[in-house]
Formats: sequence, C-alpha cells, structure tokens
Amino acid sequence: MSEAAARAARVARGQSGTLRVGFTENASWRGIVPDSFRRFRERQPDAELQLTPATSLEQIEALRSGRLDAGFVFNMPKTDAELDHIPVAMQHVELAVPKGHALARVKNVRLRDLVDASFVWFPRREAPAFYDRLMHECFRGGLKSPRIVQEGLNESTILSLVSHGMGVGWVNGTARWRCPEGVVIMSMVDLDMPLPLALVWRRDNTSPLLANFIGEVPRLADVRAVKKG
Repeated sequence: MSEAAARAARVARGQSGTLRVGFTENASWRGIVPDSFRRFRERQPDAELQLTPATSLEQIEALRSGRLDAGFVFNMPKTDAELDHIPVAMQHVELAVPKGHALARVKNVRLRDLVDASFVWFPRREAPAFYDRLMHECFRGGLKSPRIVQEGLNESTILSLVSHGMGVGWVNGTARWRCPEGVVIMSMVDLDMPLPLALVWRRDNTSPLLANFIGEVPRLADVRAVKKG
C-alpha cells in the first residue's frame, strides 16, 4: 500500500486528519474539557487537534458555518434542527469576593446580603439569555437592582478586577481551580443556577475523527456521573 493510500485509510478510520474543537475558557481548567483533549491525544496521536476558545454563542455560530467540528457549549437548547449534542457536565454560578471583603466572613451568603455590594458584571451582549436569567434570580432573591460599577468582558477579567478590590462578581464554580490568591469563591444559599455543559456538533458532519471524539467523551468519568445524576 502506498503512503497516500495508507494516509487515506487512517483518515477514514478516524485515526488521522484535523479536528477543530471550541470550548469556553472557564470550563477548561478542570474536568471533562481538558480530560477529553488528553484522551484524544492518547487515542489519536497522528491527528491534529485545533482548539479554539470562544463563548458559547460564538461556538454555535462557528458550528453552523462549518468552522468548528465540535464545541463545548453552555445552555444548549434541547432541540435544534442542525445541531446534535450530549450533556457532559453540570456546573454552577458562584460569587467571587475579595479576601478582605466583609462578605468573605459571612458563613451563609444570601442574595439580599449583596444589596450594598459593588459588582463587576459581564455585558449582556456576551450572553443575553444567561444575563436575563441571572437578573431574574437576583430580583427574586431580594437583589432587585445590583450596583454594577464595572463591566468585565469575560471571567478572567472579572476575577482580576475582583482580586484588586473593585467589587464582587459572578463566576463559574470552576473558577476556584484558577482563582487569584486574593479572591474567595463562595456558594450562595439561595441562588440555584445550574450551568449545563454539552458537547455539540453538526448533525451532517460525517468526519470519522469527529465520530471517534464523540464516542470517547461519554466514557469519561465526569460524563458518566452526569448521566447517573
């Protein structure tokens, strides 16, 4: 068999070629996202893995246009004519607080305790549905008009600004795995905002490499735990 034929055979078996995967940066520090990348490298050492950090909305757009093969997306709709998905993790919204802040000493923090707090908040344009949902939950819990003193484009910016004492901010619970030294991540007693994470791909994408990736992800421990839950 010629080298070209052998290469084509490896591509057809999903052992070679290029896989383009998107992911949200705040989901990449621990758990299913980095574990799936490591598993891919172990199982397909001859394939190229192109990784693209992007928001969930940006990933959905890139998947629809064919610029990504798969993406790890938060709050994926249950049904979509073009896209298929599998749930892979359940994460939660938590509060980032400067270590010297009075709230850091409160054992059970409630939303009404944040009425006088200064917030570093993400712009609504980055995640409109999530923004509106969070505002609704805050209102319901007694935080009717959060005092937003600064916007932070992404979670890294929010954590940085919180670490410098500019305010408190909402982050993914996974932030505790890369939290700046001057920041405490706190769970809220009365805020239950699960963040379902899904692996998403186009239904008509026939890449064997993608099929192998999709087949391996459900075998990871974190995904099995989600399914049992």
